Amino acid sequence: MRSGGGKVFIGSFTAAGGPGLVIAEVAAQGGALTLVAAVNDVPDPSYLALSPDGGMLYAVSETAEGAVAAYRVDGGRTELAGPSVPVDGSGPTHLSLYAGHVLTANYGCGSVTAVPLRPDGTLAAKPSGRLQHTGSGPHDRRQRGPHAHQVQPDPSGRWAVSVDLGTDSVRVCTLEAGAPTLHRECALRPGSGPRHLAFHPDGERAYVVNELTPTVTVCRWDAAAGSLKPLTEVPLLPGAPAGDAYPSGIVVADGRFVWTATRGEDVLSVLAVEGDGLRLLGTVPCGGHWPRALAEHDGFLYVANERSGDVCWFAVDEATGVPRYDGSVQVAAASCVVFG
Repeated sequence: MRSGGGKVFIGSFTAAGGPGLVIAEVAAQGGALTLVAAVNDVPDPSYLALSPDGGMLYAVSETAEGAVAAYRVDGGRTELAGPSVPVDGSGPTHLSLYAGHVLTANYGCGSVTAVPLRPDGTLAAKPSGRLQHTGSGPHDRRQRGPHAHQVQPDPSGRWAVSVDLGTDSVRVCTLEAGAPTLHRECALRPGSGPRHLAFHPDGERAYVVNELTPTVTVCRWDAAAGSLKPLTEVPLLPGAPAGDAYPSGIVVADGRFVWTATRGEDVLSVLAVEGDGLRLLGTVPCGGHWPRALAEHDGFLYVANERSGDVCWFAVDEATGVPRYDGSVQVAAASCVVFG
């Protein structure tokens, strides 16, 4: 397998003993990671996003107060670029860049916040708007109210989509005067508990991994209308789990395969893309315990195993899509992997 080399950024939970933001390098040949440094300026930087030019890195602070931070990434240095900005929402779990803003998905209170970006990529002093989700679901413990878990732009760049575990829905939004504004709410199966969404490279299909049931919902995405239509729901495991399975991350690379992680089973699932559906090919061990997030880079899958405190990499068979364990590095309470 090949690899292009370069920087890697790993988030972690400092409240659980993590080192904060970890900087690593990926080997020019193969997928091996080498840890280089750690920056502990922000509590619980659990999710990260890199600017398109690679010069800035953004991190949520997944705390009860909730904040977002920006780092300058310059050569061998990664430095905080100003103070953290409160997001007016609790427990932000995800962030992305959209229309000159950083958007955060605030799980605790079920909202999406927009923070403007200055011309130099640093954060404005305060948010420009917030969209509060409403609703609930049938799961008594997990769906008493909204829980926004992810927000990201669609492939066209016209829309932002937010996935809400508490309301079993995906909201399609735009920005109006800097405020996230609802365009349409797309309902998924009640009780499914959607967590994260990944788009197919064709921009016409989307896959939603569900946390409360170990499934993926295959959807048709209409960028012109800003509409998401569920088509089918596919299991992630070959049999019924012994208890709560807690699926987490989802990755689509070249459009032939979809990979997911399931924390309760400590496995990665491999699914083949077949038209408007998916077919489960099988599962492999994740290399550790409690795989929180997945990333793909140059033919390798990377898994942030939160509770075993490591990031594992897997060489992916180009023909079958099956990952093969290739190595790991220790990062306590690892939560996210992003490539520069």
